[in-house]
Amino acid sequence: MDGRDLVRSVKAVGSVGAGQGLRTVRAAWRRRRTDAVGLPPRGVERARVPGVLREVEPGPGGGVIRFDRSELRVVVAVNGAVFWGWDGAGPEPSYALAGRCPEPDPRAVLEPDKGGGWRVVAERATVAVSRQGEVEVRTPGGVTLRRDLPPRWWEPDGGGRARWMQRSEVAADARFFGLGGRASGPRLRDGRYRLWNTDPGRAFGPGDDPLYLTMPVQLVVGDAGTHLVFYDSSWDGTVVLREGAEGAGSGHDRPGTSVLRMDGGPLRCWVAVGTPARVLLAWAALTGASALPPAWALGHQHARWGLGDEQEVRRVVAGYRERELPLDALHLDVGHRAGEGVFGVDEERFPKLPQLAEELRRDGVRLVSAVGPAVAVASGDRVYDSGAAGDVFVRDAAGHVVRGVAGPGDVVFPDFTDARVREWWGGLYEERLAQGFAGFRHDGNEPTSWAAFGEPTLPRSARHALEGRGGDHREAHNVYALCMARAGYEGLSRLVPGQRPFVFSRSGWAGVQRYGGTWSGDVATGWPGLRASLSLVLGLGLCGVPYSGADVGGVGGSPSPELYLRWVQLGAYLPLFRTHAGTHAGARAGRGEPWEFGDEVLEHARVALAERERLLPYFMTLAHLARRTGAPYARPLWWSAPEDRALRDCEDAFLLGDCLLVAPVFGPGVERRVVRLPAGRWYDTVTERAYEGPGQVVVDAPVSRIPVLARAGSVLPVRGADGAPELEVWAPARGRTGGGLVVWDAGDGWDEPEIERYTARLRGRRVVVEREDREDGDGPREPGCRVRVRGLAAEAGEG
Repeated sequence: MDGRDLVRSVKAVGSVGAGQGLRTVRAAWRRRRTDAVGLPPRGVERARVPGVLREVEPGPGGGVIRFDRSELRVVVAVNGAVFWGWDGAGPEPSYALAGRCPEPDPRAVLEPDKGGGWRVVAERATVAVSRQGEVEVRTPGGVTLRRDLPPRWWEPDGGGRARWMQRSEVAADARFFGLGGRASGPRLRDGRYRLWNTDPGRAFGPGDDPLYLTMPVQLVVGDAGTHLVFYDSSWDGTVVLREGAEGAGSGHDRPGTSVLRMDGGPLRCWVAVGTPARVLLAWAALTGASALPPAWALGHQHARWGLGDEQEVRRVVAGYRERELPLDALHLDVGHRAGEGVFGVDEERFPKLPQLAEELRRDGVRLVSAVGPAVAVASGDRVYDSGAAGDVFVRDAAGHVVRGVAGPGDVVFPDFTDARVREWWGGLYEERLAQGFAGFRHDGNEPTSWAAFGEPTLPRSARHALEGRGGDHREAHNVYALCMARAGYEGLSRLVPGQRPFVFSRSGWAGVQRYGGTWSGDVATGWPGLRASLSLVLGLGLCGVPYSGADVGGVGGSPSPELYLRWVQLGAYLPLFRTHAGTHAGARAGRGEPWEFGDEVLEHARVALAERERLLPYFMTLAHLARRTGAPYARPLWWSAPEDRALRDCEDAFLLGDCLLVAPVFGPGVERRVVRLPAGRWYDTVTERAYEGPGQVVVDAPVSRIPVLARAGSVLPVRGADGAPELEVWAPARGRTGGGLVVWDAGDGWDEPEIERYTARLRGRRVVVEREDREDGDGPREPGCRVRVRGLAAEAGEG
């Protein structure tokens, strides 16, 4: 714990009852005393730099370069990614990597470079190391993308982990993205960003940092190319970013800079170079394929804080069904559980939960349960008793079980960095499944300082297994939620081996996509919160987490009808579409379901919900492609044209896959808005009017809809009016060919459906659509489902 955490605890006194707030402050002081005893003082520190290059030792895929006071290991992997680690650090062990490190590329060799340095030349990048320890990443054409200056360490005289700093430079025109879920973005402006998963303790907006899910991953986009860099240390740290500036006239360019400071851990990193798609493919190869959500999890989900009992659940579901509104899942928050238990059910309010769940499932609605890591200290509680007997809870440096504060009592925390504990925790989901739950939302799992609702925390000196290596919470904090997600995902895979688990987590770290997705957490109700929702989703997608979304309507207030509607219209095009009702302080009756905002909002929301249902086959296709390629569902406009500077600076629209461009409305009273288009022809999906890019156009944005444009030549799988599968094809421009990839999958199992490839060509006044992926050598064939062609009227008008 540090001073920042203590200040948050003190603020909690004013946000909750005085008695509970005082317990929180006392717990904060207790943690501070624990850390004072459990963590040795750093004392005097000595600074160190690598010194001068002395010798090299070639090896597979690269080699080791030795300096006066350090050594640098450089290896090119077979997937094209480059690893380097100082002080002999290797790529393992790592919580980010999926399994073992990829094999070295035997074609990459260590060879002399100019000025007495050395370099490793690979297919996609060259890594050059100077005599003083400066590391450059260059394109195959020799253009420098990134320059890491010689690092600096501060080592305690009495021993212990060294702090370190890495200063990097990028091109003056480059833009920074990534660092996990950030409310201001997706382009990261000049500023300081903390790498420490944190619950802000209140509804947050664009100015709040850090948030629940941080990771030391930067995606840097410039004229010369795109690169991703991941500094593999889970310790607390900060990144200070400053964009560069190009000189005017004869002036000199000022490079962009990144200064990374970490409190500990190895100084090691991975770099991938190429197009955005190639970079994310390499990143997915390192950190693992994203979990494939079941088909129902791509539909409309609804959450209500304080969904009090079975009657209220039935009332909400009946409200959707009576108004013929799509609903695929309903979330029960912590209120459905018995007391402060992690599992179990309040049988007075939910006496027949399994029967209710089966009833809803037959009606097409799944139940999702909120699960947190804090286990109430209650003798007789099966979870606490079995955990205590199995010695699964986190202990402090003196060997005592660490207790935190939550609700009316004390809580303890499983050590998810221990494989034995993860197996125990995964088995607990059997009770949730028996109650009829189909999905699981991990909440309060940073874990972080106690704030408005009693989020507990662990002292930094708390001990963790860390897969047998041993260590403390300074290293384990940021990966705690990642390991909890792994425990849940693997447990469900064992318990229900024929079904894809559905787990999504408020917190996490690099690699969390292997076990599910995430959501925004408590984004503040308001127009800034609406904008922050998109920033979070786009930023997480560029860090390899493709399935995420926001609480539509926000938290901490009651949205206006217009704000709610605009949020629904955006949410319908995000990977996770979850509407949210009520606030943590107590839900206002009704304010959160679409019909509570008036008839006009209801009818326009109905259109957005119906469009989401129509596009479900397209979302399923994007989910399969994300799993196989690492490409996010929601992408920045510059995804296919990173060299376009105007697109790099555009943050108020996004691409949904390759086919659709979505332009949300982020303010009140808007009826028209400017949209920046990438190159090519684009059709308004409602009016079918054609627009030509690149450039800016003004389009209609009435309250009934937000602008959505389809790329000419696109082939989208959709659900027809009768529910049957259908291909929606947008006429290609004359002389151009279009196409698309389609994956038909409406199930929840593990079968890998084939990817169908289609082409679309304009022949006279007719669009011809053919499937191109035949393996029998007989050439293309007609699609096996109904085809609907759109945009021909605009094409005929041009002709």
